[in-house]
Amino acid sequence: MTDVTKPARLPARPHFSSGPCAKPPGYSPEKLATESLGRSHRSKIGKARLAHAIDLMREVLRLPETHRIGIVPGSDTGAFEMAMWTMLGARPVTTLAWESFGEGWVTDAVKQLRIDPTVLRADYGEIPDLARVDWSNDVLFTWNGTTSGVRVPDGDWIPADREGLSFADATSGVFAYDIPWDKIDVATFSWQKVLGGEGAHGVLILGPRAVERLESYTPSWPLPKVFRLTKAGKLIEGIFKGETINTPSMLAVEDAIFALEWAQSLGGLDGLRARSDANAAALGKIVEERDWLGHLAADPAIRSKTSVCLTVEGADTDFIKSFAKLLEDEGAACDIAGYRDAPPGLRIWCGATVDTADIEALGPWLDWAWASLKA
Repeated sequence: MTDVTKPARLPARPHFSSGPCAKPPGYSPEKLATESLGRSHRSKIGKARLAHAIDLMREVLRLPETHRIGIVPGSDTGAFEMAMWTMLGARPVTTLAWESFGEGWVTDAVKQLRIDPTVLRADYGEIPDLARVDWSNDVLFTWNGTTSGVRVPDGDWIPADREGLSFADATSGVFAYDIPWDKIDVATFSWQKVLGGEGAHGVLILGPRAVERLESYTPSWPLPKVFRLTKAGKLIEGIFKGETINTPSMLAVEDAIFALEWAQSLGGLDGLRARSDANAAALGKIVEERDWLGHLAADPAIRSKTSVCLTVEGADTDFIKSFAKLLEDEGAACDIAGYRDAPPGLRIWCGATVDTADIEALGPWLDWAWASLKA
């Protein structure tokens, strides 16, 4: 490889992974509250800290009181599968897939639950025709496709008078978009995405229509203990007040509380969205100025502003691996290779926990890696 002059400035925090994503600026483990550690999650302090985390999520997300928030096991995957296993089967189902996680819900519906859903697919970088969705069905979709960089444009395609339930996997969308909660019956996410929290825990949001389904319908298949949200036909309300189904990591809870309190210090959702918007704009400028870079999602109306997926001219999987390794070895960018199921390319997280100055500093390093490998 021919020597190419390296840029003078490194990103201060080269953490551009799409999950777990970068910690909030100023984070250090020493700043976490520790009084709940080594205590039972069912102790007074344990339940209080779990409830505090739920209250902070409600406040930052501007979630109406009509919607309940529960902390559940298994990250976003566990939360979404909990919703599928407990509520699907009451009416026909439509699943939308334009990236790997949406495709995973198709697999669950077809091969595990065997409910023969209608499947609307699109290639990476595209989105299905949302006008084709039949809302007499329950509808499963990802708000923001983490592995394709494609998002739904808004919530206008979801009717207010829908018969079925809307199930939104929103794990890389919450805290970055203004989600219309009156259009969402079920939403799931994990702290490790937009907040930069730790993994293993999921968040399940239920609107009143989802609660009605849970209390009026019993699925034909057996439910494992970690999926059970009702008892004697009634919602287990304690789950949504911090009385978790299984034992949570209080360290992960404290980590999430730190991130949520940081979000409050920015002005809440408006502050988080402003940072994400600025990051996406900075990366967009980098792409626009380079003819060898492009957006996998060509249409800006459906392009993610968190998990931004880029095409690299003529790149195959081996080229992308070498490209990403060069930058990681230099401490310029970590974890920017595209998802393994996606077309070969780069994926750069632009959520609120990333500093715009680090996105800007990344541009010359992308040039360096490109020139080094092409030399």
